[in-house]
Amino acid sequence: MPARPVRLTLAVLMSGALIVPAAQAAPRGLPEPPKEAEAVGFGGAVSSVDPYATQIGLDVLRRGGNAADAAVAVAAALGVTEPYSAGIGGGGYFVHYDAKTGEVETIDGRETAPATADEDLFLENGKPIPFDEAVTSGLGVGVPGTPMTWQNALEKWGRKDLAEVLRPAERLARQGFVVDETFREQTADNEQRFRAFPATRDLFLPGGKLPEVGSTLRNPDLADTYRELARGGVNALYNGEIGADVVRTVNEPPVDPAANRKVRPGAMTTDDLSGYRTLEHAPTHLTYRGLDVYGMAPGSSGGTTVGEALNILEGTDLAAADKTQYLHRFLEASKISFADRNRWVGDPEFSDVPTEQLLDQDFADSRACLISDDSVLPTPVAAGDPNRPQDCQARTADGVEPYEGPNTTHLTVADAEGNVVAYTLTIEQTGGSGIVVPGRGFLLNNELTDFNFTPVTPGEPDPNLPGPGKRPRSSMSPTIVLQDGQPLLAVGSPGGATIITTVLQSLTGRLDRGMSLVDAIAEPRASQRNAATTEAEPAFLAQPEAEKLKAIGHQFKTTAEIGAATGVERLPDGRWIAAAERERRGGGAAAVVTPAR
Repeated sequence: MPARPVRLTLAVLMSGALIVPAAQAAPRGLPEPPKEAEAVGFGGAVSSVDPYATQIGLDVLRRGGNAADAAVAVAAALGVTEPYSAGIGGGGYFVHYDAKTGEVETIDGRETAPATADEDLFLENGKPIPFDEAVTSGLGVGVPGTPMTWQNALEKWGRKDLAEVLRPAERLARQGFVVDETFREQTADNEQRFRAFPATRDLFLPGGKLPEVGSTLRNPDLADTYRELARGGVNALYNGEIGADVVRTVNEPPVDPAANRKVRPGAMTTDDLSGYRTLEHAPTHLTYRGLDVYGMAPGSSGGTTVGEALNILEGTDLAAADKTQYLHRFLEASKISFADRNRWVGDPEFSDVPTEQLLDQDFADSRACLISDDSVLPTPVAAGDPNRPQDCQARTADGVEPYEGPNTTHLTVADAEGNVVAYTLTIEQTGGSGIVVPGRGFLLNNELTDFNFTPVTPGEPDPNLPGPGKRPRSSMSPTIVLQDGQPLLAVGSPGGATIITTVLQSLTGRLDRGMSLVDAIAEPRASQRNAATTEAEPAFLAQPEAEKLKAIGHQFKTTAEIGAATGVERLPDGRWIAAAERERRGGGAAAVVTPAR
């Protein structure tokens, strides 16, 4: 996709010196910090999909903030410029390395189902409702966790308060950003359903039309919402007027009667909001090639599934393998670990999730022996039992791959002291539920559609069915890797279930194949998730290895783009590398506080 055009400078955003009346044309041609896929230097690093958000994070670091402060500021800015991927109407997972203690800790800010939800949430007359009708509804909206994640991260690790780190994003929302081709395309993809909701239509289809590339899009309602959160803290949402507006919107979706669209109401209460809490799980942990790999524990499936796949791959010398064999092993390990993920991982408050057993090397070895060098495993591969590993018990099972929306966003931050944050946040589908809270300027999530509507495998327990207060399983995989107790790298990505395979491919590319982090992120991708066919980007299929993989038995279907990763890496001399996409989503924005090659 084309690179983003010039937007307002960060100096203008931070000073508030230029406030453009809504009726005026926005200034054009103002210089913008360059949007680069890689930067190297000292003082800290920030990588995100958006140059404004990255630059705001750098400014927070330069003003004495640490990695937690900068991460929240970046996330708030992405709520302005990437509103179809993230925002205060959603949730996410925050993974933090503390340089003073050497500990990796996490915050689970995943959305929860209302107290009224049960296993039949998405069933009518015993049958699942159409998926698109579940997405664009109040029924699919979970209680947002992002604002509380921000507050808790700042209280636990930050130096600045919520008001200070929200200020740059508030100004960005009020002054506006220049629409690029990616934003216009995402709006066009959602145009039909956005038109059904007056508040959404007025914000994202100004004048009733798709926003033009190069035009300025402002969101004063979101600016006011950020200001209200800054003044009143997150209680303004969880116990205040913002929350009351959320509940009203969920339960009475403000749909245009002329839209002729069936929009089901939800059943959220103010008690659901006031009762929401983030959770502090111990991270998942495994050793890989002598390194310590930390990820997000269940209800996310990211840490266990990436971890199991790494354990499966550890028995193979991927550095010495030719590229075809490396890719074959990567795809088969992904297939097996997804089989086990679908059977065993859900919200641990509701299911007995065998996290430690899934990450046990003996279990991985019992699964790795299924892989043959010259053939592929038939799908769907049956799940193994991590409580009773049995060597080489290859079986198939009935069932279908559960669907997850392709969007989300990820940011990665490090500071001069060596603190690191890997933070993935989302509102689920591109555009979430499609419903903007009137007068508040943010989209509501559709995260509850991450639940399985019915059991994936008939006759087997399914840990990811809806339930009251339950958190739907996620594939978000923010990951931090330590070497001898010090940060080596951190990485994550959007992309629904492809997040797991994107992170796995990026890690093995960097750690096993000797690629630089930016090259590992740019590498053509494929995603195998225990299905008959593997999704692959055109560039992956253009490689000579693709034909060799087909000869072994792999089948592929083309998908335009998989993931949009960001990462940071620390060099032995203390310099940081910030790395982002070169092309996906129009290219990412990686930067360091003080550049130095």
